[in-house]
Amino acid sequence: MPTDSTGTGPYRIYSSASLGDAIRHYRTDAGLTQAQLAGATGLQRSYLSELERGKETEQLTRILRLLRHLGVRMTLDKADW
Repeated sequence: MPTDSTGTGPYRIYSSASLGDAIRHYRTDAGLTQAQLAGATGLQRSYLSELERGKETEQLTRILRLLRHLGVRMTLDKADW
């Protein structure tokens, strides 16, 4: 999993699988179940499960391709709000 040396992030997002890994990490770190996070964000739990498993969607594939073409790296790190 692409994280820093502590295994806690930040996560470099370069594929649907790496995005899924990051979502799962931050969800479990927050102590939430998939059902709780899905309910809080208005998503279906099954959709969240697919995201965490790294299922590729056409929209996500297009976004990642666009960012790669622009030379943009996407990194996720937990905010301190």
